Amino acid sequence: MTWETIQTQVHQGVATLSFNRPDSLNSFNRQMHEEVQQVLKNWNTDPDIRVIVIRGNGRAFSAGQDLKERAGQLGNVPLPPQGSLAKYYNPLINLIRQSPKPVIAAVNGVAAGAGANIALACDLVIAKESARFIQAFSKIGLIPDAGGTWMLPRLIGYARAMALTFLGEPVHAKEAAEMGMIWKMLPDTEFDAYIDDIAQRLAQQPTYALALTKQALQRSAENNIDQQLELEQNLQYLALSSQDYKEGVQAFIEKRPAQFTGC
Repeated sequence: MTWETIQTQVHQGVATLSFNRPDSLNSFNRQMHEEVQQVLKNWNTDPDIRVIVIRGNGRAFSAGQDLKERAGQLGNVPLPPQGSLAKYYNPLINLIRQSPKPVIAAVNGVAAGAGANIALACDLVIAKESARFIQAFSKIGLIPDAGGTWMLPRLIGYARAMALTFLGEPVHAKEAAEMGMIWKMLPDTEFDAYIDDIAQRLAQQPTYALALTKQALQRSAENNIDQQLELEQNLQYLALSSQDYKEGVQAFIEKRPAQFTGC
């Protein structure tokens, strides 16, 4: 399909979604929300898609909400169930967090406000050295949304989360990697090649087991040790019953590379 606010590409099991409103730093308007959600819903259920990469065109990953779209609505604030968080941002975060595919955020530039938190919701966050993350909400009198108040304390601790959200100061990619906010920072010249390489590597992995691993890690924040042990045994049962496990064991015995299919 042809989209107006995004670009998509699928190659060898790797599906790439590029935010494509570079003149507005890939900020989200209603149409972009709708297009992104439609694509992710389709990809999440497509057995031929093994990995999803989310990135931005131009010099930004995403600047979050398009405030120009909101300018005429300042005096008409909808109740929470009818607001943009309930309609757009919360479903988007859930599509990423609950995706059965590994989701990579390829942060090519500034990620601000909800744009930063959309990136942080992904499974692997890889940023260019020149990228920046900004919790810009306090600058306009808002609280962090798109899951920011849940993810930040877990990623970087309470003290840092408070400082970044209160002050709204930019965090450069190197510092973000050092504090554990993201997984990796790369020199700008190495970024694209690395994203292609890591996506292809993941696409060849047993992605069904990766989806189960994702569930286990996400649930660990709310479980005590006994609950987590029970969850592990239940998810491991599913993994042991998979074709990928059988292929992995057979490939090990035959001393050959495994050919995983994600099921």
